[in-house]
Amino acid sequence: MGTGQSVTFDDLDQLVVRLELGTEASELHGSLCGFLSGGGHFGGQGVLPALHLEEGKAPTGPDLSLLSRLRQESAEALSDPEFAFQLLLPDDDAPVGDRADALVEWCRGFLGGLGLAGSRGHGDLSEEAREVLRDLGVIASSDLDRGDEEEDEASYTELEEFVRVGVLLLHAELAAGEPPASDTLH
Repeated sequence: MGTGQSVTFDDLDQLVVRLELGTEASELHGSLCGFLSGGGHFGGQGVLPALHLEEGKAPTGPDLSLLSRLRQESAEALSDPEFAFQLLLPDDDAPVGDRADALVEWCRGFLGGLGLAGSRGHGDLSEEAREVLRDLGVIASSDLDRGDEEEDEASYTELEEFVRVGVLLLHAELAAGEPPASDTLH
């Protein structure tokens, strides 16, 4: 992977395996995005310590670089005025059931990261944002039903887009007035 390339789900999945993290790639990205959205501060520490993720093996130079790029790219995408933010999930060629499971894990990670960020009370959020938070909680605790593959595909696509837009709304409301979470990147 070249330095000019964006971090992909596969890059993150391989990192999780290499470092023997006790999480899935989608949950790791969700946690990071929740932490960033909640205005979490890294305080000079890396991504994994900030997210309280224990690794079986300590990250080395290339892995630290990958995590730093993931952090920077995620922060930039969440703040992008063109709404370019995307969830890091398995590619469309993966079975829809696997992608649905990864979406559930992503939401679980997002809510956990949001909690770690110590974001301000949810009472300050708009009703729409509070509803998104409730919906993300429902998704995170779900075991998505599987039925007709074509219907599942359409439902998954719709749900993924709902989560993506909801996260952007939450980020906009929670990060408003907060210094950027990437303030320690130099």
